[in-house]
Amino acid sequence: MGGKGDGPFLAATGAALFLFALVNTLSVLDDMKGAGRRLEFWEPFVWETTSIVVILAMMPVFMALIRRVWPLDPPWPRAAVVHLAGLLAFAVVHIAAMGAARWAVYATMGAHYSPFWPLANFIYEFRKDALAYTGFVLLYVLWRQRLRPRAEAVAAPEAIEVRDGARRLFVPLAELAWIEAAGNYVELHRGQTPILHRAALSDIERQLEGAGFVRVHRSRIVRRAAIAEVESKASGDYVVRLADGRELAGSRRYRRPLLDP
Repeated sequence: MGGKGDGPFLAATGAALFLFALVNTLSVLDDMKGAGRRLEFWEPFVWETTSIVVILAMMPVFMALIRRVWPLDPPWPRAAVVHLAGLLAFAVVHIAAMGAARWAVYATMGAHYSPFWPLANFIYEFRKDALAYTGFVLLYVLWRQRLRPRAEAVAAPEAIEVRDGARRLFVPLAELAWIEAAGNYVELHRGQTPILHRAALSDIERQLEGAGFVRVHRSRIVRRAAIAEVESKASGDYVVRLADGRELAGSRRYRRPLLDP
């Protein structure tokens, strides 16, 4: 389903993080006051908000990683390794970038902050980032699962309209085995002779959402009911065998949509 529908998730996450930053700022001020130390509001607020800004900037990248390597899909060892690497990358970038951001803000305020201070406390920061990354993955998976029934509820067409000059041909979806990109066109495969239709494959995919078609390759969509067998390869790619005996190459990038019930 790509990243469609993720705008509200980003907005809600950003709002929650900034509220969390405000609460943490007030808590730090209270703790400092109790310890007999005076601290200006802007300092803990900068500590919190620089962290959040960096996280929000990275979120689209890690959302794409989660969609590509779905944590609920086998093989689970591969997903675990990928997301452990993702966690490490998240922590390193987050810790280094927020240190640089704090240094820059402090400089504009005529104060000093070492950009390497967070990195010097890497283990402490990493523990927090591990919790944040795990929680983020969990929430995003729940969000995407919530979107799926809504997408499936959209009424799908029963045929694709193909225009040929003044003529209009309606190709029933039940007769299509697969649809393949061909430059500025797509080929609608039914029987032995494909029908050429001027459209982008991405537009056709959106048009057929909920109609029983699934993308198996960046240039290929297949009707689920036309699939007889799926044979996996060691690389993670696979072969889709149709009921009429024809075979189509599938990409590991699109394993999850194919394996969804």
